[in-house]
Amino acid sequence: MSNKDIYILGIESSCDDTSAAVLKNDTVLSNKIANQSIHKKYGGVVPELASRAHLSNIIPVVESAIKESGISLNDVSAIAFTRGPGLMGSLIVGTEFAKSLGVSLEVPVIEVNHMQAHILSNFIDNGKEKPDFPFLGVTISGGHTQFILVEDYFKMDILGETLDDAIGEAFDKCGKKIGLRYPAGPEIDKLSKMGDEHKFNFPLPRVEGGNISYSGTKTAFINFLHKNVNKNKNFIDENLHDICASIQKNLVDNLLNKVKFLATKNNLNSIVFGGGVSANSYLKNRLNYESRENNWEIYIPELEYTTDNAAMIGIVGYLKYSTSEISDLKSTPLPRYSF
Repeated sequence: MSNKDIYILGIESSCDDTSAAVLKNDTVLSNKIANQSIHKKYGGVVPELASRAHLSNIIPVVESAIKESGISLNDVSAIAFTRGPGLMGSLIVGTEFAKSLGVSLEVPVIEVNHMQAHILSNFIDNGKEKPDFPFLGVTISGGHTQFILVEDYFKMDILGETLDDAIGEAFDKCGKKIGLRYPAGPEIDKLSKMGDEHKFNFPLPRVEGGNISYSGTKTAFINFLHKNVNKNKNFIDENLHDICASIQKNLVDNLLNKVKFLATKNNLNSIVFGGGVSANSYLKNRLNYESRENNWEIYIPELEYTTDNAAMIGIVGYLKYSTSEISDLKSTPLPRYSF
């Protein structure tokens, strides 16, 4: 193997997915994820159960990633791990495992901000054009909704964020109210394809500046359901597809209105998305339209890199390693890690 090649082992354990990946420079050799289905019965992630599952999953997942990559542990140049933000118990498992493995292999460890990684996943080499700086970064997931001015790999300033619920959280909470299982976002996306998005109207929150809100929409949605179910107990079943299409349109409208505002205000025409909700097919279709209308360049990661995964941690590790930005063994998990 060439001495010029950098091999990064990435480890992600911020929430309920245990993931390990191996990158050769900016190319992904393997990206393995162990999902925790146990949370579905509770309608959301249970932190204690998540941390216990990470303990069981992390060694098999790392072994699988190494095996699929075709390299050995001794070829690893550095280990990148998620320091935060996320659930404390989950972060502890990944952080301490990464540091221990780094000591045993005598290789450096590199801490990674999970939210930066969602944006920088767009710099994984997949044969497509990569974004040019500066751009508007938009992180959309079950736990976060942020709008970020990105001037360089690690020069990022938050222009705004959710004041309450994240967009993915709003999808899940609304879905739960109509009987969908967690996570409800993908199911709403699927059911919406057979619905009329203009059938029901919900209010759009008005928040000044770069911030955004979703809690008011959730409340309005719940009140809408109560009102109509009181009139017709079969209302949800009879209108399920239209309900899904209508609430999905509202949630996406809210997001895109803020994107337009911030892109115009900051004179940015490159919009770079990251996070699980960026896999939503309706959002992608809307972005195709908006890109033509507003002369935007839109960047969305490959589907496997939209949800929590270690490949996005690995690409940040590669970028930091390339500039000798190494962490020390005193690094501890930060559930509210900011950048």
